[in-house]
Amino acid sequence: MSIKLGFKKSSIVFAVALLSIGMTAKAGVVYDYIKNNNELMIATDANWAPFSYINDAGEMEGFDVDVGREIAKRMGVEARFITPAWDVITSGNWNMRWDVSVGSMTPTESRSEVLNFPAVYYYTPAAFAVHTDSPVTSLAGLNGKNVCTTAASTWEMYLQGNLDMLDAPAFTYKVTPGTITSLKDGAMCADDTRLGAGVRNDGLIDSVATIQGLIDAEYPLRFVGDNAFFEPLSVATDKGNNDPELDAEIARIITQMQKDYTLTMLSMKWFKNADGSSQDYTTAY
Repeated sequence: MSIKLGFKKSSIVFAVALLSIGMTAKAGVVYDYIKNNNELMIATDANWAPFSYINDAGEMEGFDVDVGREIAKRMGVEARFITPAWDVITSGNWNMRWDVSVGSMTPTESRSEVLNFPAVYYYTPAAFAVHTDSPVTSLAGLNGKNVCTTAASTWEMYLQGNLDMLDAPAFTYKVTPGTITSLKDGAMCADDTRLGAGVRNDGLIDSVATIQGLIDAEYPLRFVGDNAFFEPLSVATDKGNNDPELDAEIARIITQMQKDYTLTMLSMKWFKNADGSSQDYTTAY
């Protein structure tokens, strides 16, 4: 399956056409548009290994990319990826610029005001990490410190004390930072943290898989404390499109991928433990 990057020019025409006749998207309209154009436009991150990133050949790859490809394949269409900023994706009101988000998004009450979450496809723990030379040895050591994270993420919500996940395991707030540094993505936080303990931040919070990948890539990082919380990750669609047929098709495909162990195989392909063994993140904790 070929992967193409960019916007669907025709989607703008389609959206304008809907507005010109005073309509909002009705049931089946977006899904029919996807099928008629033989293309599923998928929004995801361009710099978040091992979930989604652009490799040295300039191609998208990662766990979310593989999941997106498989969803498109089972729909019988081509996958096309676009990489808007994370806060743009989570704010909703996509206006037909893309069809779905396969970007490890956690369903929250606030996000559900503008987005639908038709299917959770895996679960992942969040954790804190510090520079290997940091004097911090426990989560309590990060209280009052400068902690870095991705803007508009559940990790930022956690640090702010207002994380409102839907259908997630219970958790407690284990760190109360003095300062929260919110950057465009986790890679920027990691690059700042690698400069040294306390240089630009005192630590970061991200997914366990991302932190482990950075450690494997020889970033001078180490985990600190227990996992902060576990979160469900879902495919997202724009609530403004109001297309239950698209949501139902995504739910059907994800259920099928769970039953035939495709999601398990993709998880074990991309996610590794500290000892190098594969990790299955497709079941709830």
